[in-house]
Amino acid sequence: MSTLRIREAHAHDRDLLTQWARAMALETEHKQLDESVVRAGIEAAIADPSKARYFVAMRESAVAGRETIAEPAGTLMLTREWSDWRNGDWWWIQSVYVAPAHRRQGVFAGLYRHVEALARGTPGVVGLRLYVERENADAQRTYESLGMVDAGYAIREVEFAAKG
Repeated sequence: MSTLRIREAHAHDRDLLTQWARAMALETEHKQLDESVVRAGIEAAIADPSKARYFVAMRESAVAGRETIAEPAGTLMLTREWSDWRNGDWWWIQSVYVAPAHRRQGVFAGLYRHVEALARGTPGVVGLRLYVERENADAQRTYESLGMVDAGYAIREVEFAAKG
């Protein structure tokens, strides 16, 4: 039998989180991300939680009743957005990735419930948000099953060329 344990990411998770971020971008948006840029971004966030916080879901299984083996199964990143309308922070769920072997097994739900409990227990947090690709119906159903609703917004952006 296996259990799911959620923990904060550490510096030693950098390479795995880099691999997963690049896989997620390719899978969902067909984008090839520069490995060194992603690695540096993840390192910066792990070193400074005011930028972002990463959580890793670990699938733990007992082997022959003796030792426990822990395998990384998925991740998400949290960032904050100040809301003057609500005088508090929205926590944004981003960079969601579940390893293919662990999909449809409750990994994201476990990650979500963990950060939802943290958010509800943190003064000044007014809610959770995330964005999802319009065509990703499976993800939308998953988010809805956890109580998330369409907020009625469309995202717009302008991306600046890298400096340096």
